[in-house]
Amino acid sequence: MEFDYHSIWKDPSIEGIVFDCDGTLADTMPIHWVAWSSVADKYQLTFTEERFYSLGGVPPHEILHLLSEEQGVELDPQLVAHEKEELYLTYLDQVQPVEEVVSVARARSGEIPMGVASGSPRPVLETVLGFLDLLKHFDAWVGGEEVRRSKPAPDIFIEAARRIGVQPEKCLAYEDTDLGMQSALDAGMKVIDVRKLRKISR
Repeated sequence: MEFDYHSIWKDPSIEGIVFDCDGTLADTMPIHWVAWSSVADKYQLTFTEERFYSLGGVPPHEILHLLSEEQGVELDPQLVAHEKEELYLTYLDQVQPVEEVVSVARARSGEIPMGVASGSPRPVLETVLGFLDLLKHFDAWVGGEEVRRSKPAPDIFIEAARRIGVQPEKCLAYEDTDLGMQSALDAGMKVIDVRKLRKISR
């Protein structure tokens, strides 16, 4: 279920929090799109901005496999995904925290188990969280390559809950995409839609 932001901290059933990263903790999606645009052009792939956002939370190599299959373009999804992530990291100095969400992580740090569940590769996830000085707030984090099925399957949220030692149904998730929200809901978590949260805060 989607949770009422205003009453969230009154719910005694919540014993853990799991955050997505891109677009949730870190305002990285515009920079990811720049990197994706460059890679798509290089390999002559058609990849629109609208579709990019609709696939939020899907690991890069899976997106590349999908695009190459659809468009008949031969490439190594793993190698090109690595190339895309390396290019993305060159823009890291432009990344800003999503304060509406990061403020929750800072406020609850040390009070409640918290984890991160991201479609990004774990090394990239750790780099971004480290750049924003957020790693210290989390008990665990899971990269997209560490689970068998990516979002919208619930695997990554279930794994994040396991690593922080809280049953999924006792966790609250913060997500900014439809695929990510479906993943968290199917894991049994309550979910806050970060897109709505940011509108409320403005």
